Amino acid sequence: MSKLKKVLIWTLIIYFMVLGLLSFFQHKIIFQPKKLPKNYTFQFDHPFEEFFLETTDGERLNAIHFKNKHPKGVILYFHGNKGSLSRWGRITTFFAKKQYDVIVMDYRSYGKSTGIITEENLYKDAQLFYDYTSKLYKEDRIILYGRSLGTGIATKIASTNQPSSLILETPYNTMEEVTSYWLPIFPVKSILKFKFASNEFIQDVTCAVTIYHGTDDGVVPYASGKRLFESIPISEKRMITIEGGSHNDLINFEEYIKTIDKILDRNSNENQNVTSSGVEK
Repeated sequence: MSKLKKVLIWTLIIYFMVLGLLSFFQHKIIFQPKKLPKNYTFQFDHPFEEFFLETTDGERLNAIHFKNKHPKGVILYFHGNKGSLSRWGRITTFFAKKQYDVIVMDYRSYGKSTGIITEENLYKDAQLFYDYTSKLYKEDRIILYGRSLGTGIATKIASTNQPSSLILETPYNTMEEVTSYWLPIFPVKSILKFKFASNEFIQDVTCAVTIYHGTDDGVVPYASGKRLFESIPISEKRMITIEGGSHNDLINFEEYIKTIDKILDRNSNENQNVTSSGVEK
């Protein structure tokens, strides 16, 4: 056997071994939860209540409800793929301090939540929390906010309900697109179990949509978020480009700070509409 042939054989062996590992461990690559003990006590610098919702298959999902005396509305927040409510609770107090109530859940296996994640379970669980929220607030006062992984979930829920608006921070067009960006030499379409087809869900969204994305995002390429924006069929849409922004720091940029209040407050002004349909830079 020639040396070249041996190299080719070993290259193929290694390639398929890596492909098999990617297929087997994709759940752990995509979802990176932090478990919390059942007796863990949350501490945040804003009034809140901790609660659980039970799923139809008997799992318990943990959540935090930040409250204000006179809320402008409520934000139902779907977080990213890492951590737990111990982290995401601190992040979402940003919105609570702007006089918006906030409800943020931990996905199955995250924090104190039980159960095993599947894509279908994520959508069902998200709808469970939407139903819960709509019993406490009028539906036209609900803002859906998705960040990173949570953008696909938020878009799915917006596509089957009638919230006031949908805000997506660092969204992807599809999970397949992001995975192909990271692993261009592998047939990710054939092994990927989690599709998160935001580009399909967005076609049925009828509320106002705002996208925030940084040009230096090294996790979800800016181009993916822009493709999602361009696929939105309604005119009441807006994409705010954060020049130099990466995946986890958009809140530190002036462009985010100076626009987020207006985007949120359209919910509390019945006669005010977001009409811009351009990509802002």
